[in-house]
Amino acid sequence: MNLYLLAAAAGEAAPESQFGFVQAMKEGGPVAWSILAIMIIMSVGSFYIMFTKLFEQNKVMKQYKTVQTQFWRTSSLREGATKLDKDSPWRQLADDAVKAQEDHGKMTDSLESHDYMHGSLQRSEDSINAVLAGGLPFLATVGATAPFVGLLGTVIGIYRALINIGIAGNASIDKVAGPVGEALIMTAIGLLVAVPAVFAFNWLQGRNRKIAAMLNTFSTDLLAYMNSNGAVKPAVTTGAPVAAKPAAKPVATPAAPAPKV
Repeated sequence: MNLYLLAAAAGEAAPESQFGFVQAMKEGGPVAWSILAIMIIMSVGSFYIMFTKLFEQNKVMKQYKTVQTQFWRTSSLREGATKLDKDSPWRQLADDAVKAQEDHGKMTDSLESHDYMHGSLQRSEDSINAVLAGGLPFLATVGATAPFVGLLGTVIGIYRALINIGIAGNASIDKVAGPVGEALIMTAIGLLVAVPAVFAFNWLQGRNRKIAAMLNTFSTDLLAYMNSNGAVKPAVTTGAPVAAKPAAKPVATPAAPAPKV
């Protein structure tokens, strides 16, 4: 019974420690708030780039269906270009192919003509891929640096906690665990910012490689079409095949009556 009374008295006499995220930020001071602001900017920028690039990639892939179903049905590259959206990379490639086709006649050497058309389409592909890759270096930077930015906040928080403990002259576990645990929050925030950025970078990079392969295929088809004066072009995609109608059942003809004897 005396033990319970002593424990209750000790609990009432002990000062209540206030722990939490806000308290940890107050203890960290301007440095902690600055690090938190940097990680918030990193996180917001990462998600903005993630969704905008995803929308851009989906739009480009959707426009490629028009290339497969409508572009190659036309009688010329100039007419086919009008079937494509003006802001699409496929329209850019088609327009560059038309210009290369118009300029290649000025070349006196047939080999130089082929190299000129191939180089024009390659430059167009490179510019499109550069636009599609825009923003991805930011995701890679966030994924690589956010954990270390959070770790910097943790180091500063632990340093301040140890200084305060040393000044107070009390190094008991209840005095150490709270401030040090609060300082580790910054490392956790850094990881929460970095992990989505790394996943988004790898995923979007893979989709960009797929689009780059589609651009290369379209560029190769355009070059073959120009060098063969329209004789060589890919097969036109007509969409989902229509199910064949079942064959009509043969109508039974009545048997001829037997001749009378």
